[in-house]
Amino acid sequence: MTSKFKGTFLGITAAICYGTNPLGALSLYHEGLNTVSTVFLRYFTAVLILGTIMVAKGENFIITKSDIRKTTLLGTMFGLSSLTLYYSFNFMDSGLASTILFCYPVMVSVIMTIWFKEKITKNIFFSLVLSLTGIILLSKGGANSSVSTIGIILVLLSSLTYAIYIVLVNKAKIQLSVLKFTFFATLFSLPAFIIFSFIGGEENHLQFIFNAKVCFWGFFLGLVPTVLSLICMNTAIKLVGSTPAAIMGSLEPVTAVLIGIFIFNELFTAKLFFGILLILLSVILIVKNQNATVKKKS
Repeated sequence: MTSKFKGTFLGITAAICYGTNPLGALSLYHEGLNTVSTVFLRYFTAVLILGTIMVAKGENFIITKSDIRKTTLLGTMFGLSSLTLYYSFNFMDSGLASTILFCYPVMVSVIMTIWFKEKITKNIFFSLVLSLTGIILLSKGGANSSVSTIGIILVLLSSLTYAIYIVLVNKAKIQLSVLKFTFFATLFSLPAFIIFSFIGGEENHLQFIFNAKVCFWGFFLGLVPTVLSLICMNTAIKLVGSTPAAIMGSLEPVTAVLIGIFIFNELFTAKLFFGILLILLSVILIVKNQNATVKKKS
C-alpha cells in the first residue's frame, strides 16, 4: 500500500468518522440524556481512551503551567464548539447543522485577514459569498424542513469557536505531542461543562443515566468521531498534506446528511441540496487558495 493511497484512505475514514457525530448524539437524546450530559459523556469517554493509549505508548503525563493555561483555553473553545453544535440538533436537522459547521475554514480565513492582516484575495471574498448564500438557502430550505434561526445561530457560533480554536492552536506554540495535547485539551474542557450544568438551569443539569444503550453510544462518541477521527486525520495530513486532507473533510457533512436522511428520516429538498453544495464549494475554494499561497512562499 503506497503512502498516498494510505493517506487518502485515512483522510476519508477520518471525515466519515467525524460525520457520525449526529448518530451518537441523537441516539443518546432518545435515551433521555440532555445536551450537556451527552457532550460531557463524549469528552469523558475520549479522555479515558486517550489516557489508555498514552499509558500503552509509555507517554508521560507531565505538563508545564504554561501548557496548562494554553490547553485549558483551547479545550474550553473546542468544548464550546461541540456544545453549541449539539444544542443545534434540538432546533434543526443534524445533517444541515453539520454542513453549516463546515463554514469554519472560511471563518479562519476571515479571522486571519482581520486580526493578522492577511491579504483579502478574490478567492476568499468569493468563498465568503458562496458560504453565506448557501446558509441563506439552508435557512429557507422549505416549509416542511426543520430549520430555525436559533439553530443556525448556534451552528454559526460552533463554527466560529472552532475557527478561533484552530487559529489559537497555530499561534499558541504548544510543545506537546499531538496525543498529549489532545488528552489535556479534552480533559480541561470537562470543567466548563460541569460549570454550565450548574448555571444553565435545571434542564441542563448533568444526568447519570446508565443502561446498555447509553454506555454503547457514549463509547461510540468518544471513540469514533473523536479519537479515531483525530488519529486518522493527523496521519493523513502527514502522508498526503493538509490540503488534500482538508478537501476530503468535505465528506464530514455529507456523512451527517446521509445519516440524518436514512436513519432519522430528515427531509432533503432541492434548496437544501444547493445550499450544501455552495458551502462545500466555498470550503474547497478556500483550501485551494491556501495551498496556492503556501506554494508561492516556498
